[in-house]
Amino acid sequence: MIVALAGGVGGAKLAQGLAGILPPESLAVVANVGDDFEHLGLHVSPDLDTIAYTLAGIANPVTGWGVADETWSFMDALARLGGETWFRLGDRDLATHVERTRKLRSGASLTEAARAFLSAYGVKTPVLPASDDPIRTFVATDEGELAFQHYFVRRQCAPRLCGLEYRGALSARPSRLAGTPWTELKATAAIFCPSNPYLSIAPILAMPAARDWIARRRFPALAVSPIVDGRALKGPAAKIMRELGEEPSAVAVARWYRGMVDALAIDESDRGCADEIAALGVTPIVLDIVMRDAADRARLARQLLELPPLSGAWR
Repeated sequence: MIVALAGGVGGAKLAQGLAGILPPESLAVVANVGDDFEHLGLHVSPDLDTIAYTLAGIANPVTGWGVADETWSFMDALARLGGETWFRLGDRDLATHVERTRKLRSGASLTEAARAFLSAYGVKTPVLPASDDPIRTFVATDEGELAFQHYFVRRQCAPRLCGLEYRGALSARPSRLAGTPWTELKATAAIFCPSNPYLSIAPILAMPAARDWIARRRFPALAVSPIVDGRALKGPAAKIMRELGEEPSAVAVARWYRGMVDALAIDESDRGCADEIAALGVTPIVLDIVMRDAADRARLARQLLELPPLSGAWR
């Protein structure tokens, strides 16, 4: 089984490409839950939902998150009542959060709720929250501490970031697939999707069991850079790197993953960085890693799975 760690839009794209090739029993997608929060009394899991909607083929093709052909009657009515509308929940998306919250309050785990939704959407590939225990990302900024969604959505990442905390991670336990923690699955390879390392991958690896999983691995591990030609394809990764003292580049991504992965897939535009990445002990793999459409997602997934370290992991 290949285990893929993923955040939201970028991770979901590659997860969809992988799920189109690998049989369900050969892939498990582990989703970041550091972005989860309670809003309007509802448990919202943005990354988990983005992956589920994308695999189901119902994600908004323009934003990459939310549901296609969404309507906004609820938000319009809430605005009229003077409610909080800074985090927009479409009508169809709202149903997911309402039903998830009901399930959690009835005693179901986040994993069980996700499994029920995936089944309803017709998705057979397992998608697991990294943990059923709460892990919450908090951002230290020049304006004080902000809960992640207040930094990311409400403030549009405007405050200068000074540091990150993944609260609850030290006591969190990995979620389970068929009774087995994902960190104890018989993994044959790990793929770190092109998600923000600081916001999407780090909250997962902040769990001691996850750190131990990658430290004791006997299988190949590969990451895909979320930085292309010095720019983040989606989200604030480049801004965060600068504010933490790193120049946004594929080299900086390789430095972050150093000791955790064998190889890093970088874009053709970053070919000139290959020697510097290799000097870090990470093998650079130069590909067109920009996923513009479904065909690109399938192409990149196929190219990754055909690499010598991974080709024997699923055939």
